[in-house]
Amino acid sequence: MKTPIDYIEFKSTDLGQTKNFYSEAFGWEFTDYGPSYVSFSEAGITGGFELSTEPIKNGALVVLYHGNLKTIKEKVIKSGGAISKEIFGFPGGKRFHFMDPSGNELAIWSEK
Repeated sequence: MKTPIDYIEFKSTDLGQTKNFYSEAFGWEFTDYGPSYVSFSEAGITGGFELSTEPIKNGALVVLYHGNLKTIKEKVIKSGGAISKEIFGFPGGKRFHFMDPSGNELAIWSEK
């Protein structure tokens, strides 16, 4: 099974300002999921912005999709990746984060 890029997640220090910027500049549309998260569409790929009070560096999180998190997590580890955030639930599914051998953090999600 292939594991495509499915979602891109960015950090934001001000979700209102972020939504205004991307909607005015690029025509993106937004859906709010509580006070600390907003998803976007109409951008060529779907994604979201997570509210952060920390200084933002490397603010983009590429999110891959796989139908079986346990299987792909084992494959990530066997291939030399390191788990940076264990499997956790969120509205719509579950995901985990990992670091690739170069230190890039990515995530993989599944609705199961």
